[in-house]
Parts: sequence; C-alpha cells; structure tokens
Amino acid sequence: MITKQQALEYHRTGRKGKVEVIPSKPCKTQNDLSMAYTPGVAEPCREIHAEPDAAYEYTARGNLVAVITDGTAVLGLGNIGPLAGKPVMEGKGVLFKRFADIDVFDIELQESDPDQLIRIVQAMEPTFGGINLEDIKAPECFHIEEQLKATMDIPVFHDDQHGTAIISGAALINAAELQGKELKDLTIVFSGAGAASISCADHYVRLGADQNKIIIVDSKGVVYKGRTEGMNRYKQRFAAETHARTLAEALEGADVFCGLSVAGLVTKEMAASMGDKPVIFAMANPDPEITYQDAVDACSDVVMATGRSDFPNQVNNVLGFPFIFRGALDVRSTTINDEMKVAATMALARVAKTPDVPRMVLEAYELDSLSFGPEYIIPKPNDPRVLVEESLAVAKAAMDTRVARQPIADLDAYRKSLEALAAKISQ
Repeated sequence: MITKQQALEYHRTGRKGKVEVIPSKPCKTQNDLSMAYTPGVAEPCREIHAEPDAAYEYTARGNLVAVITDGTAVLGLGNIGPLAGKPVMEGKGVLFKRFADIDVFDIELQESDPDQLIRIVQAMEPTFGGINLEDIKAPECFHIEEQLKATMDIPVFHDDQHGTAIISGAALINAAELQGKELKDLTIVFSGAGAASISCADHYVRLGADQNKIIIVDSKGVVYKGRTEGMNRYKQRFAAETHARTLAEALEGADVFCGLSVAGLVTKEMAASMGDKPVIFAMANPDPEITYQDAVDACSDVVMATGRSDFPNQVNNVLGFPFIFRGALDVRSTTINDEMKVAATMALARVAKTPDVPRMVLEAYELDSLSFGPEYIIPKPNDPRVLVEESLAVAKAAMDTRVARQPIADLDAYRKSLEALAAKISQ
C-alpha cells in the first residue's frame, strides 16, 4: 500500500506531473528547423488543404487522442473540478502510451453547461484522431457522448461507461461458463445506476443477457416500473417488473451481483441468499461492496471479481481503452460502435482461456502458473496478447460494419505489426 507522501513525491519529483511532449523528427540543424517549421512546413499544409485526409499522413493526428473531462465525477473523489482532476487525465495519457503507444493531450474544461462542452469538443475535431471522455457525471455524460458521436467523424468513447462494461462483460461470459449457466438465463442485480451501471446493463444485453431479468438498485432502492422518485430516461429503460424494493430483496436467488456503487453494501447474509453458483462482481473502488473473503466465506462456489489488483480477477479499464483506440485508429474508424465493443469483449474472454500465459505476466504477479478458472476469468493488464487480440478484433469489427475509412487489406501483416509493437512495449 502506497502512502500519501509517496504518491505526492512521485508526481512532483523532477519534471512535474507525468507527461511531456517529445519531437518525433530531428530538430538540431538549420535544415531540420527549416523542414519542421518555415518554409518547409508550408508543403504539408498545402497538401492537407487540397485533401483533408492527408492530415493523417503529414501530422500526428492519426495517433493522437484527447482525454477530456469537466471534473464532475473524478474516480471516487466526486465533483472536484477539472483542475484537481488533471493528475488523473495525465495518468490516462500514460496508460494510453504505455499499453498501446498512443499519444494523448489531456484537456480539462472549466465548463458546467453540457451543451457548451459539446460545442467545445466539436471545435477540436481537426486536432485529434479520437476523443476519450473521462470522469463526467451522469446523466450528463450520456447526453454529451450521444451528441458528440452523432456529430463528429472520429471515434468518441466515454470510458467510464463502456470500459467497465466491455471488461466485466468478458468476465461475465467466462464466469457463466465456469458456473455452467447461459447468459440468457441469468438474473442480474446491479448496485448503482450511474454511467457504468447503465452501460454494463446495455452491454450485457448485447452479449445475450435478458433485459427482463436485470434489476438495478440505486440509492433510493430498486428501479421498478411505476417508480417516479429519482428517475431519468436512462434508468427508466431498466425499470423492472418486481416486488423487490431493496438490494437485499433483489439479491435473493439472483445469479449475478454487479456492484458499481459504494463499499460495504452487501453483507455475508445477502451474498448467501443468492442462487447456487453465484457470480459476484464487487467493483466499487477502492473498497468493494463486499470483500473477497466475505464473499468466499458466504458462497464457497462463487466466482468473484473486484476492481482491486490485490485480489483475483481485477476489472481494470486499462484492459480496454488503449487497445480499442489502437484498433479504431489503425483503420481510421469514424466511430466506436456496439459491434466493436462486443468484439473487444469477446477477444478478452478468449485471451483468458488461451493457455501458456507469458512468463513476464507470471513474474509480474509472482505466480508459478495461471490458467482459466474461478481465479482467472479475465487477462492481466500487462499481458502482451491483449494488445494483439483486442486491437485486431476491434479493427476487424470496424471494417465489417463499414465504419473504417482505411480498411486493412492484410490482417496477417497487421497481426505481425501488433505483435512487434507488443514486444517493443514489453521491453
């Protein structure tokens, strides 16, 4: 466990913060300067003016993502504002670069009006190959992403919604398989009704879950048909026909608990009341809705995941966004659509079931071996196979759904290039 002082020293020692901009071309001689700026820079400007897509050939746009926040829902800290949220956005940039070699500008916007924020982001489209929205509170985040996706010609992705959905979706597929259950038969109870919960519910339905078997519980209780207090149109879609009014009542006999709320909401007794061979995803951070040990004590046959790295099956968003954007950027996709999200989920599920986990992964976690089972249903974040399989799956889904502006003709060659990139990053 790191201390407060260690974290502060890490961020302020040497060059302040965690990121810097480094030129990718020589810039030492007079000739270099003439090429980088005037007069040489005029030539690519003319080419881009004549053909806008040439920006992908002559600028960094094709490998540049904006990580954008208004600071209204930063991690577990809440509405701390865009300036206080900047360390998180810089951190996101580090993860993009570390795991997928994608460059990032972090952008923190002092803007409380969602429609004005939309206009600001729209105006930045010429700069970037993709937009990663981050730490924007619900329900505004839904409206913001919907409008940006409808009006922009580059991928827009709100990671707080879709990242958790994509990764926990892979965990759900594999957990259900281990428990001998079909997704369509699962009764799924969500604790929390924010961006991540609603997106997870939507994504699980795409994967094969039955929407009529999903119950969402927020701070006011079960979201049921006829409830009026604290409702919005996103919750309303999941209003259930049920007599349950509390989380405890909803969990009785349930197959799956999906927690995206706060620590300590689920007791041992509540976990024990679930159906046989339950699946518990207690993903509140830093402390889950029920501890790993309490869940195992209550249900010896449970398959469990949390958001923590010190327990098995960490649902970590870094398993998603770098590789989803890598695949999307490599085919110059105009969007990240549902089919691409499903492809990412299925790729992650496959990697976890693929034998011969790389030695570097075992060494990083001080393990002798690792194989598909109750304590390994999703890959580890530093597994180089994730970059290859997930990026390839996303790129292919973009091509299959005709949102790729530059389809890849030779997927075998693309796989080899991803393998080379994974090897380089892993060094």
